[in-house]
Amino acid sequence: MLSYFPHAAHKEIDLPHRAPGATKKTHKTFLSGKAIHYYRPKGSPEIRHLIDDGFQAFNAGRIGEACRIFADKMLAPEHDTTIGLTVAGALTPAGLGGCIIELMERGLVDFIISTGANLYHDLHYALNFTLRRGSPFLDDRQLYKEGVIRIYDVLFPATVLLETDAYVRDFLARSGLNEPISTADFHYRLGSDLRAKFPGCEAHSVLANAAAAGVPIYTSSPGDSSIGMNIAYHELMNGSRFMIDPNKDVNEICAIVQAGEKNGCVILGGGSPKNFYLQAQPTLWEVYGIPKGGNEYFIQFTTDQVVWGGLSGATPAEAVSWGKVNPGGLPDTVVAYVDSTIALPLFCEYVVGGPNGRRTRKELVHKRDALVAALRLEAERVRDRDAAAAKDTAGSTDA
Repeated sequence: MLSYFPHAAHKEIDLPHRAPGATKKTHKTFLSGKAIHYYRPKGSPEIRHLIDDGFQAFNAGRIGEACRIFADKMLAPEHDTTIGLTVAGALTPAGLGGCIIELMERGLVDFIISTGANLYHDLHYALNFTLRRGSPFLDDRQLYKEGVIRIYDVLFPATVLLETDAYVRDFLARSGLNEPISTADFHYRLGSDLRAKFPGCEAHSVLANAAAAGVPIYTSSPGDSSIGMNIAYHELMNGSRFMIDPNKDVNEICAIVQAGEKNGCVILGGGSPKNFYLQAQPTLWEVYGIPKGGNEYFIQFTTDQVVWGGLSGATPAEAVSWGKVNPGGLPDTVVAYVDSTIALPLFCEYVVGGPNGRRTRKELVHKRDALVAALRLEAERVRDRDAAAAKDTAGSTDA
């Protein structure tokens, strides 16, 4: 692994782009904490007992409600729910990519919308770099001087960023990509490259595992991450015409939702990934004229508050007015006001240990073209029908 990267052969690495203050050697004291590994839930019966019998009211009660809606309703075989997972916040650096991997391998999520940052930091695990537990109360001026990066209480050498960037740029140069594609297409190719170059990394990489499981991963703001920064470099410095086409993302998400027998989401945090998922239903009825009817299920873990006017894209009740949530589905919606790093491991332990803890994977990454074609046919049918109706109305008026 280390021989692949030009910088990694040296124990003491210059950081030429972090002047002034960068030193050749990382301060060992800062990086002495335990390594952060991806946590894989195993379906603990004790946690199921705790959630069913101990989490009885307030936000504990809402966590229990979320677990049961997902495990008993969304995953019920007769409902055949197409399930989207949205990911915001620094979850992969905190080791929670393992929960997402477990859900994908078991077919419990069908597609993902994530911030680019979560996917970039997932690459560190695929490339076998180490992130460590630390403290949120360190002197960041000293960390800067010593070349240590801090994400709250997660610490790692700045060289991890440089080496990860080097891999992304190398992949782009080797890929031959020279045209606009969707983020799902890009991430599938990136995850497939990881699997080819680093066999077995799918066990501890969301991107690599998604490629193996056929789970499409979208990023609603691809320029807002180090992956996007390196794509921009590739265009400027290599004259590439490769770019991310957000229109393809919008249509693919709409096509996936349109094809779903029932639709539901699990929202970690909120922000752009949440809205990008929920806007699919309004796009269908408002823009394409297809009355899908709104999501049947809605689960969110967040620390945001509705009183500030947003809640990262609204409560389930407010979302009804937009056509994002089916009015009849409100009993199957819940918002638990809790940190996702607390809720997600508990939620996954509960779900994995239930009777519906595994189902056949939909492998939607390989069906995107067919689903978009079906969306186009339906949208054309609606457009032609409405045009004919308008013509008939105009003719009646003239008569």
